[in-house]
Amino acid sequence: MKATPIIFSLKLKDSQYWLLGIGAGLIAVHLSLTTKADQTSLLGSSFVFWIAISSLIWDKRHQLNFESGVFASIVGLILIVLALLKSAFPINTGGVAYLFPIVAALGLALIASGFKGLKQYRGELIALFFLAVPKLIPPFVIDLSLTTAKLSTAMLWYSGFHVVRSGVQINLPSGNVIVNFPCSGTEQVFHLLGLAIIALIMFPMKKWQKILVPIVAAVLAFIVNGIRVALMAILVNLGDKEAFKYWHGGDGSLVFSLISVTIFGCFCLFLLSKNNKKSPLKSVG
Repeated sequence: MKATPIIFSLKLKDSQYWLLGIGAGLIAVHLSLTTKADQTSLLGSSFVFWIAISSLIWDKRHQLNFESGVFASIVGLILIVLALLKSAFPINTGGVAYLFPIVAALGLALIASGFKGLKQYRGELIALFFLAVPKLIPPFVIDLSLTTAKLSTAMLWYSGFHVVRSGVQINLPSGNVIVNFPCSGTEQVFHLLGLAIIALIMFPMKKWQKILVPIVAAVLAFIVNGIRVALMAILVNLGDKEAFKYWHGGDGSLVFSLISVTIFGCFCLFLLSKNNKKSPLKSVG
């Protein structure tokens, strides 16, 4: 009797709820890991990313092909196990929190749909990749520290402050701040670029808008972070250490992330409203 290819494939059409449960569990693990790592900015971005990506997957669940080969399923399982082991015994909790989403999501996608089916999740995986980029790319490759220092210095100067910049150090009469890589805005830029990818997947846009949206996302994240750095320089100049700690690494950094996400969301809604006005629904009758 001749064996058919279906014997060597893993059909998961009747196991969508298992995949849903595994995915929900992986998301919970990542958010818990991010909370323990005290990555406030990453935690806020992760919530937005997971909600948007989960919504995208749920909306197209009936169009997805849930068929995976044995080898792809094994590779996917290995990736998930490695991600869970790294999260359980992390050497660098912060680094694992950044890399966990893309590794776990890739593993789950392989289990669900195999190598050929990865194209179904291309946009979502690319978006999650942007969460990991700040840890995957060495600081010397993409470092916005000097550019951020220049922007924040210009903001302070035009605001009437007596400010002098020396490299990445911003000097005010009563204090100074050094703009190093974590404060350069690189992470914020890539995270908002990830959200731009999600927006391009979720909403129909024209070609020029598809080019404009990522550019606006990157510029917006960079400018908002520059305002944050300028604010911290002012707080140092005033000698307010508690306020500086809040805006530097506390919930204050999350506030600026929310500001950039909110403004970007309003920009996307503006584009969509323009598209709707130019393409009104035709009345029947």
